[in-house]
Amino acid sequence: MNRTDRLYAMVEELRAVAPRPRSANWLARRFEVSARTIERDINALQQAGVPVYAEPGRTGGYTLDKSLTLPPVNISPEEAVAIAVALETLHGTPFHHAARSALRKLVAVMPATRAAEAHELAGRIKLVGPADLQWPPAEVPAVIAQALSARRVLRFGYVDRHGEPTAREIEPIGYLGGRGERWYLLGWCRMRGALRAFRLDRIADPVATDEVAPPRRLDPADLADIPARLREPTLR
Repeated sequence: MNRTDRLYAMVEELRAVAPRPRSANWLARRFEVSARTIERDINALQQAGVPVYAEPGRTGGYTLDKSLTLPPVNISPEEAVAIAVALETLHGTPFHHAARSALRKLVAVMPATRAAEAHELAGRIKLVGPADLQWPPAEVPAVIAQALSARRVLRFGYVDRHGEPTAREIEPIGYLGGRGERWYLLGWCRMRGALRAFRLDRIADPVATDEVAPPRRLDPADLADIPARLREPTLR
């Protein structure tokens, strides 16, 4: 049994007995490998987003959160690659890392043979960026995405288009951007006392505080006005 087949079979075994755990030694005997190999396999599954947890104790082991997993997904290799290509268009947006995580979870629950075929097919596809994209896409630090989801106040350094550095503290509200465009973080800037948009590639050393930001209602008029105002230095 190759590793891909073993990982798939291991997930199915843990799903079948959940919430009861299986020890590394038990899994090692079941799949005729060493306990060390099982530990590496479990780590690979966790990195792929499969909700496998270790339960300590004499009767502990590895268990799967059944409520957070999918049964085998009956999609073709071509369909899997089509999803991968579509998700790749999110590169350079605030949703790139979430898209890759979702894809790994999907592949993890595909039948092993189809997953292998999808990997082979994907290897024969090359993507190039749009010709009109004249700047490198900005990756969104995980701390920003997490702070936005949890409504945590953010602190970071920011450099405007004139090269002037400032220290900002904001209440994150959302993102602004589009395909082939720069992306901005929308937030209530406590230094300016107003809604501001911050270019993601000009944000440095973001830190999420423990403070929960108060709920703020975006005025549609302000939101509609932001694209025009992005040219102004105060929003840079």
